[in-house]
Amino acid sequence: MIKILLADDHQILLDGIKAILSQDKHLKVIGTASNGLEVPEFLSNNDVDVLLQIFKCR
Repeated sequence: MIKILLADDHQILLDGIKAILSQDKHLKVIGTASNGLEVPEFLSNNDVDVLLQIFKCR
């Protein structure tokens, strides 16, 4: 299982990407971050394989 953290400041985009990725049994979105400041905190407390962060996320 590949564990993914999604980060973006648009909730609708996070929800859409999460819904798409959830269709694959080998992928699991274990968290979302609504800004770049939440990412380091999440990563320090969770084991993540992939971080998908939108380029202009603040």
